[in-house]
Amino acid sequence: MEYDEKLARFRQAHLNPFNKQLSEQQHEQRSGEEAPDPTAEEAPPELSPAEPEFRCTECVMDLGLSEDHFSRPVGLFLASDVQQLRQAIEECKQVILELPEQSEKQKDAVVRLIHLRLKLQELKDPNEDEPNIRVLLEHRFYKEKSKSVKQTCDKCNTIIWGLIQTWYTCTGCYYRCHSKCLNLISKPCVRSKVSHQAEYELNICPETGLDSQDYRCAECRAPISLRGVPSEARQCDYTGQYYCSHCHWNDLAVIPARIIHNWDFEPRKVSRCSMRYLALMVSRPVLRLREINPLLFNFVEELVEIRKLRQDILLMKPYFITCKEAMESRLLLQLQDRQHFVENDEMYSVQDLVDVHVGRLSCSLTETHTLFAKHIKLDCERCQAKGFVCELCREGDVLFPFDSHTSVCTDCSAVFHRDCYYDNSTTCPKCARLTLRKRSLFQDPGLDVDA
Repeated sequence: MEYDEKLARFRQAHLNPFNKQLSEQQHEQRSGEEAPDPTAEEAPPELSPAEPEFRCTECVMDLGLSEDHFSRPVGLFLASDVQQLRQAIEECKQVILELPEQSEKQKDAVVRLIHLRLKLQELKDPNEDEPNIRVLLEHRFYKEKSKSVKQTCDKCNTIIWGLIQTWYTCTGCYYRCHSKCLNLISKPCVRSKVSHQAEYELNICPETGLDSQDYRCAECRAPISLRGVPSEARQCDYTGQYYCSHCHWNDLAVIPARIIHNWDFEPRKVSRCSMRYLALMVSRPVLRLREINPLLFNFVEELVEIRKLRQDILLMKPYFITCKEAMESRLLLQLQDRQHFVENDEMYSVQDLVDVHVGRLSCSLTETHTLFAKHIKLDCERCQAKGFVCELCREGDVLFPFDSHTSVCTDCSAVFHRDCYYDNSTTCPKCARLTLRKRSLFQDPGLDVDA
C-alpha cells in the first residue's frame, strides 16, 4: 500500500498537462467522498530510511509541451458570420501593435490579419454564379475573368479582390464595380451622353456655388462641405460643380475650354464622371475653332500651318477618288485615325489640339501630304494628266491646285501662277471663255436649247 500511495503522489506531482482537468475533477470527487475531519491533523505517512522521499513541487517538468502545437492553422477560420470576423480582425490589430516591431511573431500576426480580411471579403461577397452580361442605366456590364489585375471599385471606392470577388466592367464608359455594387449605381452610362449630346462645356470652370447644390454631391447627393464635415467637397474644374470623395478622386485631365480660350494644356482636377466623358470625347471632332475663337489662329502659328495642310489634302481628295491605283492602294486610309481631315478643314478634336501643342500632328500631317503629292505629281500618269497650264503666261510646268505657288479661281477652279493671277486679277481667261460660250448659245436662234 505504501508503494501505491508513493506512485500516486509522484504522478500528481508530474501531471500530464492534457489530463490536468480530468485529474482535478477526480481529486475533487475523491475529496468529497472521504470528507475528512477538519479538526484532525494530517500526518504525513512514514517512510523507510532506505527509500527516497518524493515531494510535490510546484514546477512541472518541461517536456516541450509549452508550445501550442494544437492551435488552429492560419488558414482555418471557424467564425461563421461577419461580426465575429470583424472582432477577430480588431483583436489581431491590437496584437500587432503590442508585439515588437520587425519580429517574427509580428510578421505571423500580419499574415493572419491578411487572411482574416480576405475571409471577411469572401463572406461579404460570396462567389455565386453571376450572369455574364448585366444592363443597368444604359451601362452594359460584362463579367471580368481576370483575377490578377488590381482594380478599384468606382462605386464603393475599395479594392476589387479578383481572386475571391466577382466584378464587372462597362464596355461603354469602362465603369468598374463589384457585383454587389451594381444595384447601387445611380449614374447612367457616359457613352449615352456622348452619343446623344456630343458637345463640350466651353466656359472655364462655370462655378455656381456649393449652396446651389444644397450642400450635396452633384452625383450621389451625399452631404458635403468645404470644411470636410461630414465629407470633403471637391470641385471639378470641367463642370465647376462640387463632389464627394467617392465621386471625385482628384483625377487630372486637360480642360477643352482652357485650351480654346487660353491655349492652356495644364491638367486640372476633375470628377470621375467628367474624366470618363472627356476620355470618350477626346477624339471626336466637335470644335469649330473659327467660330468659337477665331483669334486663336493669330497667336498659334502651328494652327495656320495645319489648316493649310488640311486644305491641300481636301484638294487632293478628288484625284484619289477618280484614280484606280489610289483606290487600290487605299491612300486615303493614311488618315483613318483622323477621318475628319478628309471631310472638312474646320472641325478639330481635343486630341488634334494636344498633338499640335506637342508638335506631333505637324510632322505626321506633313509626311502624309508629301506622300499624296508624290503620287499625284510623279507616280501616277492619270493624275498628272489632270494638271493645269497657266493660261495667263502659258509657261512653266504643269500646275496643281495644292501647289504653294499657285492660285485657284473661286468661280471656275482654274489654276494659275500666283504672280500671274494677281497681276491679271480683273479677268480670268477661263471664266471669260465660258461666259462668251453661254451668250453665243442663247443668241443663236437656230440652236435647239433643249438639245
